[in-house]
Amino acid sequence: MEVIVAKSAGFCFGVKRAVDTVYQQIRQADGIPIYTYGPIIHNEEVVRDLEEKGVSVLSGEEDILAAASAGQEPGTVIIRSHGISRRIQSLLKEHGFRIVDATCPFVKKIHRIVDEQSQKGCAVVIVGNASHPEVEGIVGWCNTPAAVVEKEEDLEALPDFSGRKVCIVSQTTFNYKKFKDLVEKIQKKGYDITVLNTICNATQERQVEAKQISAQVDGMLVIGGKHSSNTQKLYEICKKECNNTHFIQTTDDLDPAWFGSSDRVGITAGASTPNNIIEEVQTDVRLKF
Repeated sequence: MEVIVAKSAGFCFGVKRAVDTVYQQIRQADGIPIYTYGPIIHNEEVVRDLEEKGVSVLSGEEDILAAASAGQEPGTVIIRSHGISRRIQSLLKEHGFRIVDATCPFVKKIHRIVDEQSQKGCAVVIVGNASHPEVEGIVGWCNTPAAVVEKEEDLEALPDFSGRKVCIVSQTTFNYKKFKDLVEKIQKKGYDITVLNTICNATQERQVEAKQISAQVDGMLVIGGKHSSNTQKLYEICKKECNNTHFIQTTDDLDPAWFGSSDRVGITAGASTPNNIIEEVQTDVRLKF
């Protein structure tokens, strides 16, 4: 059996930087508590390893207040690649936490864009998943209420922007084709629109390569955390090209029945998947099928 592994599979620059930052802080901790704001990445294996090394996860304002009143030095909070809102940043500073900002530079750029554009009076539309932490952070840097759209039905709930300039940005991991389709539908409303494609290049490259590989194989594996937005989008892209596509987190999820008669199997992985897991899956596929 031939196994094709996507060259773009695995950690992107922003995720690798964030994970490396946490391990660096662990080495320098010297007894000071270390936290991440939210899981550093959507990968249970990595998060479990960090927990074993004493890193705690702050999941919201209540956790921040509880950690601040724990009767010890507030400690260090590492901001994951998704970024945080201005309110959360202010709250951490107010309670004396040392902030180590590992926000992806591409996400930081979106924060600056929506901050500046909303200050100028522009309405901000974010194309993405409203409940995703990256989008929640972006919304938190807007100076006026922002609208979030993820699918065509969401366009019906958009306010009337007549007479206002509109700035459209995207979640960095959003599907480019869906972004383009939604933008075209908003443009038909005749508003004065500035469109800024803020989808990360690494995301686009990973999606394009996943589409190409899945179109030429008998079976496809997409590896990533079950809560990973970018991995879910990879799965959707691959599934359209190859019906025999499966979403797994580790080798434990592999089913020998999937590729019994397959000559070629493709493998890709989301931005939060460590290389060692990709290599383990590749080895298992060669041995089991």
